[in-house]
Amino acid sequence: MSKETGILILTPFYEPNTGGVETHLKDLTDYLRSASEYKIFVLTYQPLTTKAKAPVFENNGCLRIIRIPWAGYNLFHKLEPYPILEFLYLTPLLFLNAFILLLVRGRSITVIHAQGFNAAFIGRLLSPLFSKRLVVSIHAIYNLKPFSRLSKLIKWTLSGAGKVLTLSSASKEELVRIGLKDKLIGVYTYWVDQRRFFPILREAARNSLGWPDKFTVFFAGRLIEKKGADILLEAAEQIREDIAFVFAGDGPFEGIVRKASIGLINVKYLGKVDNKDLPACYSAADIVCVPSKYDEGFGRVILESLSCGTPVVASDRGGIPEAVDETVGVLVEPDVQAFKSAILKLFYDREKLKALKDNCRAYALKRFGVANARIITDAYISR
Repeated sequence: MSKETGILILTPFYEPNTGGVETHLKDLTDYLRSASEYKIFVLTYQPLTTKAKAPVFENNGCLRIIRIPWAGYNLFHKLEPYPILEFLYLTPLLFLNAFILLLVRGRSITVIHAQGFNAAFIGRLLSPLFSKRLVVSIHAIYNLKPFSRLSKLIKWTLSGAGKVLTLSSASKEELVRIGLKDKLIGVYTYWVDQRRFFPILREAARNSLGWPDKFTVFFAGRLIEKKGADILLEAAEQIREDIAFVFAGDGPFEGIVRKASIGLINVKYLGKVDNKDLPACYSAADIVCVPSKYDEGFGRVILESLSCGTPVVASDRGGIPEAVDETVGVLVEPDVQAFKSAILKLFYDREKLKALKDNCRAYALKRFGVANARIITDAYISR
């Protein structure tokens, strides 16, 4: 690859917006910056689902970020049940800015790397117009019905890419079912900076956080309905054993979690936790729960938790079973009784818990290292 290949990362969501995709893209841009042959442009919005602001223009050497001001916090979540409105909310302004950027800086850009369907649609229109290679990363499972209008639109959009990257085999199979060619699609995996996410002695982690010395269940994620925080809250209300439930994150369900932390003695709400503080939280917990009610693309929290040596109890949905197996966690149905039963089983069976914990770090090192980024950079090369 020639020196200073220009990559335009086109995404509605980027830091300081919080979420698995945003953290992944920060990891990706850090990886690209560490190589000498890339110039990276990120075109995105100001945070849409997180109460945060950042510079509209940011220049960090070979990384240039443009954040478009737009009506933000919570509006996206309100529109999620209405795909057409969500599409109209995210796509036109991002398209206009991408068009202008390519007009002005097109000579510096070789590849458009679109994140998710909305950005992919924009890339599908602009990549032939400006003669750029299009790579699309899919971070979700859409539950598409073959021959539906949405499936036909997604097929048309993604068929214009030089490569489509999915987070799981389940996601790839979904796209093949709607008619995309198998050879067009590659499967990649998020990675975790194993130098930052590593096991800390539980006692030291708890002391640093001020957590009590008791069995602790930890949840980290957006506080929205489909992430299933309410499942854990109801389990916490029913469980009589001495188990603490700690929640981190923000979103529309924040008021519900905050109210529960006041009304239930075994529930603690931390608010939004900075990424740099998450390793201590994972290490201080006995288990991390991922009670997603929908088909997650993969589940980044799982990668981070296992890297810190903490087993997971997660929903048996979407790409999650490809992220965790029985050596490091427990997969259950996303309902209160299933999570309650799994939590109590590990609470009483400490030998089982220890066996899972002993496997986590090696499992994460083997599967979630930075070498996973090469699948993406290989896709940037036209073959």
